[in-house]
Amino acid sequence: MDRPDMGRRGFLAIGAAMAAAGLLAGCGFHMRGNADFAFKRLYIGLPAGSLMGADLRRNIRNGSDTKVVEDKADADAFLDVLADTRGKSILSITAQGVVREFRLSQRFVFQLRDAAGKELIPPSTLLLTRDLTYNEASTLAKAYEEEQLYRDMQKDVVQQLMRRLAAVKTI
Repeated sequence: MDRPDMGRRGFLAIGAAMAAAGLLAGCGFHMRGNADFAFKRLYIGLPAGSLMGADLRRNIRNGSDTKVVEDKADADAFLDVLADTRGKSILSITAQGVVREFRLSQRFVFQLRDAAGKELIPPSTLLLTRDLTYNEASTLAKAYEEEQLYRDMQKDVVQQLMRRLAAVKTI
């Protein structure tokens, strides 16, 4: 029985794997590093005890060289939170009038100003929505799922806000 040369096959397989790795490495992918903000001290107009305020402070402290200050007089920039609201509306109902789906939303309105009061980011809105199926038989599980969806939207808002703050190049 003739067997193909295993050494040659192995060599070709290794060569193909190395070529594929080279192509993937050359695509420009890299991990997201620390945010580079134009300001070094930021005052955040959210209570430190709120979940959004705590998440935002943690992300700025851990993901940048910027220091979050508690006194406006020490800040290079001010993040003003103009609105942070959650909403819940009926998306669909059955023929019997029973709710089948809800649409959850989170609306976050903010602006960024420098120490002199000049707008660095004009009032901007981040609006996120998620759909939630509903079943009366599993009310407790759906309440937990709803809270998780709101928490995920909050994390998304913080990440989008970090990218918007990083887009400011000069103050």
